[in-house]
Amino acid sequence: MESYDFLLVLALILLSTKMFGLATEKVHLPQVVGALIAGIILGPSGFGILRETDFLLKTSEIGVILLMFTAGLDTDLNELKKTGLMSALIAVFGVLIPLIFCGGLYYFFFAESYSYTNLLKAVFTGVIFSATSVSITVETLSEMGKIKTRVGTTIISAAIIDDIIGIIMLSVISGLGKEGGGSPLAVLGKIFWFFVFITAVGVIVHYLFKKLNVNHGKSKRAAVWALAYCFLMSFGAEEFFGVADITGAYFAGLILCNIAKTKTFVADKITIASYLIFSPIFFASIGIKTNISGLSAQALLFAGILFVVAIVTKIVGCGGAAKVCRMTNRQALGIGIGMVSRGEVALMLVQKGLMLKLVDEAIFPALVLVIIATVFITPILLNLTMKDYVE
Repeated sequence: MESYDFLLVLALILLSTKMFGLATEKVHLPQVVGALIAGIILGPSGFGILRETDFLLKTSEIGVILLMFTAGLDTDLNELKKTGLMSALIAVFGVLIPLIFCGGLYYFFFAESYSYTNLLKAVFTGVIFSATSVSITVETLSEMGKIKTRVGTTIISAAIIDDIIGIIMLSVISGLGKEGGGSPLAVLGKIFWFFVFITAVGVIVHYLFKKLNVNHGKSKRAAVWALAYCFLMSFGAEEFFGVADITGAYFAGLILCNIAKTKTFVADKITIASYLIFSPIFFASIGIKTNISGLSAQALLFAGILFVVAIVTKIVGCGGAAKVCRMTNRQALGIGIGMVSRGEVALMLVQKGLMLKLVDEAIFPALVLVIIATVFITPILLNLTMKDYVE
């Protein structure tokens, strides 16, 4: 007999993520934190009402693809051009320092011996904590009236660049990790041809959507075709090039990001679908997977130290690069703290790592807890540092 339990699961996820999301919003934290908490409470760590199913797995994968597609659509290329080399330098050091120290910490704790697999897992842990989620920083700076300052615009641009670097690194490591590891040259070759592919397809698609933008930029067909294009790029990236599907989705959005009417209309429509059903399921599913009741003492100690290292490496990496670019001590510290928060992108990466077996199930809850903790601490530190800042 056909079961309709999935409808009850959907209702529970949507109601709980929204209620907890509104609660976290009241204390000036993003609703995504509430959605994660809802998943933890309803999952094996809490009441055990919800468990991972094939339905949730596939629906959450659509959710992460839509999130990355809209991230690509929302990328401001003009902002990237304006801040230029300074933001790129800040982003590179903001990726490199956490990559070395967060990855090194994992290796110290969990790699009993040197092996290719242990090395990949350590590097992947570093990649997770190299990603910056700028949403909480933007919200905090907006409330303080500092978003249009030099610090605010630099943080936004640098966060975009370091997420792009992180996504490319994910593609490299996922290729190396598949089926027990591939040849580095073969993986780099596939990634090279992937970028040739997205450039060629991008030129054609960009031209077609620019034509569509003239008379049908705000028609439903534009949203449908854009979504189909997103899914095709996600499929092609994973199936033919061994690159993560979310990388294909991100670059699909990036190709359309400067087509005015179409970009805005498509982003609005995709955001509605994502907000209503797919994103809540994605974030709740991460919470459901986060079984904190089974965390060992070693994993808890690792999480505590990783939390400190995750904060310090961003402040040193991004803040140090800002100082090299002749910013004041206050500005450099503000930029470093503003880049501390890891959120949606880090959660997407840790989820993808679990699927690729580059993140162990025993360590997964610890990584999620540290990501959530960085989201909590960022607005507090920003408020202490930037409250009285003026230009």
